Order: sequence, then C-alpha cells, then structure tokens
Amino acid sequence: MKKIALFILGIMAFSFAASAQELKPIKIDSVVSVNLPVEHEVKDTLGQKIYSGSGSLGYMVVIRSSNGNNKPLEKEKDLNNVFKEYIKKVQGQSSGSVLNARDTTIGNLKARIFALEADNGSGVELRDFAVIYTKDATYTFEYMYPESRKDLVKAENKAFFSSIKTSEALQRTDQYVNTEPSGVSQTGKIAIYGGGALLLGLIAFFVFRKREQTALS
Repeated sequence: MKKIALFILGIMAFSFAASAQELKPIKIDSVVSVNLPVEHEVKDTLGQKIYSGSGSLGYMVVIRSSNGNNKPLEKEKDLNNVFKEYIKKVQGQSSGSVLNARDTTIGNLKARIFALEADNGSGVELRDFAVIYTKDATYTFEYMYPESRKDLVKAENKAFFSSIKTSEALQRTDQYVNTEPSGVSQTGKIAIYGGGALLLGLIAFFVFRKREQTALS
C-alpha cells in the first residue's frame, strides 16, 4: 500500500513538474526583490502593492504596505511586538492555528517566519509566511497550498522563500533605532567598572596601611 501511495505521489510530482511555471526575479521596490511566476498579477492600491501568481503547486502572494506615517521603532523588543501583533491579526482573520513561528535573518534584516493551518470548508489549507518590517514598509511573503500537497511543494516553496533578496543598504537601524545589545546600558557599565576600580583601590590602601602598621609595631 505504501509503495502504491509513493508511486502515485511520484506521478503527481512529474505531472506538476511538466506543467511548472517558471519563476523570475521581480523587484518589489528599489530595496527588495523575490522570484515570482512569470505570469502574475500586480494590484496597486492606496499605500499597498500586491503581487500574486500561481506556481505549479502553490499560490504565491507578496504584499508591500507603506509604513510612512508610523513612528520609528526604538528597540528590538518593539519589532518583536510588531511581529506578534501581525501574526495575531492574520490568525484572527482566518481562525487558523499558528505553527512554527520563529525568527530568521534575510539579508541584514530580522524577519519572522510562521505557518498557518486552517480548514477552509473544502479541506485543510496551509499558508507559509515570511514578514519583514522596516520603517518605510512591511513586506509579506506568502505561499499557500492544500495539505494534500504538503510533501510535493517543498522544492517550489523553498525556491520562493530563498529567493527573497534585500539591499545591502538596508540595516537593522532601518527596523529599529537602538541596535545596542540589550542588558546593562553604557552608563551602567561605567558605574560598575568605576565602582569596581574604586573598591579595588580601597582594598589595596587598607592592605598597605595594615602592613605598614605591622612593620612599625
């Protein structure tokens, strides 16, 4: 039975490969690009640009939303909160289950990747996401497919997400202002090191004083 199932999957994979639509690099803007199906649609609405197209196994969507009026984020924890709120919003719209949410790095930027599993009435659908936030825009990359194709989509899925490219000009400071590692502040470090040096000096003074008194007695 297992061999028959593998044989059927093999035939399906061959059929999809035969009708596969080629992916080509598309510039989302001057600093971000990704590979999309040659035949794809572009919709430009107020503050948002949407690219969408069908691959051989899944459906791809890329959204660029302007952040022009947003207040710049101060710290990395603020960026993490943006990602959390984004995931919560997506989950609320579909009533699905969030899977494997984790951080990654795309170019010089921090990104959040996750999957959403939901029953759309005709079967379980999976949606894989990668989200990049900058002070100018939020970029959403999505790959959708039915659960029945889970073992077949891996190559196309990887080809899509691994093709995301960001300009070297984009740095973490384009995501949040304060990029210093969290922990003790610079002022705190000075106080600690200065206090430690003072303590060592006092210890040395008292040791020297005690030896001097011992020598005189």
